[in-house]
Amino acid sequence: MTSAPSVPTTRQVRVHSPGTVSVDRVDVASCGPRDALVEVHACGICGSDLTYIRLGGLAGPGGEPMPLGHEFAGVVMQVGAEVDGVIPGQRVVVHPGNDASGRIGGGSAAGGLADVVLVRDAATGGRLIAVPDDMPMDVAALTEPLAVGMHAAEQADVGPGDNVAVFGCGPIGLAAIAALADRGLSGIVAVDLSAERRRLAELLGASASIDPSQTKVWRELERLHGTRSLAYGHAPATDAFIEASGSDAVLTGIIDRAGPGARISVVALHYQPVPVNFLGVLMKELTIRGSMEYPARFADAVDLLARRDLSALITHRFPLDRVDAALALLGDSRECGKVMVTVS
Repeated sequence: MTSAPSVPTTRQVRVHSPGTVSVDRVDVASCGPRDALVEVHACGICGSDLTYIRLGGLAGPGGEPMPLGHEFAGVVMQVGAEVDGVIPGQRVVVHPGNDASGRIGGGSAAGGLADVVLVRDAATGGRLIAVPDDMPMDVAALTEPLAVGMHAAEQADVGPGDNVAVFGCGPIGLAAIAALADRGLSGIVAVDLSAERRRLAELLGASASIDPSQTKVWRELERLHGTRSLAYGHAPATDAFIEASGSDAVLTGIIDRAGPGARISVVALHYQPVPVNFLGVLMKELTIRGSMEYPARFADAVDLLARRDLSALITHRFPLDRVDAALALLGDSRECGKVMVTVS
């Protein structure tokens, strides 16, 4: 009697119920003709991962445990017959996908906080993007959050010489600052309560930073950016704002205090409705844009990582078997940048 061939397994971080997450041993799905198997080397932890843990799943507990991790890079192990342009042994960053292809770490059966990930529909262009041989894998894993920050900067519609204020200097706010600096802007002001994040913001390209617990933010913006006249007073000559804090009070404050013609890019998640002074929006002709993910920005993010040293975004690293400590750090502390999990 011949025994059945063994099925390869992988460690995988999964959410089982609200507040319950563990490193499980699961089977690796077989690689189809349009798929690829990737050995994960590094995966960042996102604030959305903490939300999934709090909820017990994508929007609450589901029928199966939910795998985590969508910011990851690794090495291609195997490709299907229909996958072109990628070969085994190639170093890649993985686009986590969309609803049609199955979002890795976003409700599908795959997650980047694992040893091995099956990338469905890898034959579709842009799912696997090659990274330079000299780029560290943890830096390559910054591609996804950097692409989010780049899109937020793009939605702010900035031009040469514009003054910009970035509220909230978590990884996405810091990524937006790096993207703005790469565009050559010099009037970037970072606003955050955390001394460490303000330090990182200035390291990545902010010309100044403000601690809102110690300084009157709007008065300081007027000092740094100058002023513009309003019919009823004056406002900072800040051309664009990026709201990356997730604070309702910050968002309404920006709308109330921004000057004429200012653009506001909202990249933070606001889970509850926020009251908006639309009379002020009308009279000051403000432009408010949402910034969702990273349309066509993944390859650009890899290029930016190759051109500029943005490794300072990573402040903490943990092995996969200490993912609980990594999650606890991100949940309890604001004195950190990107928390990275190293796997292989």
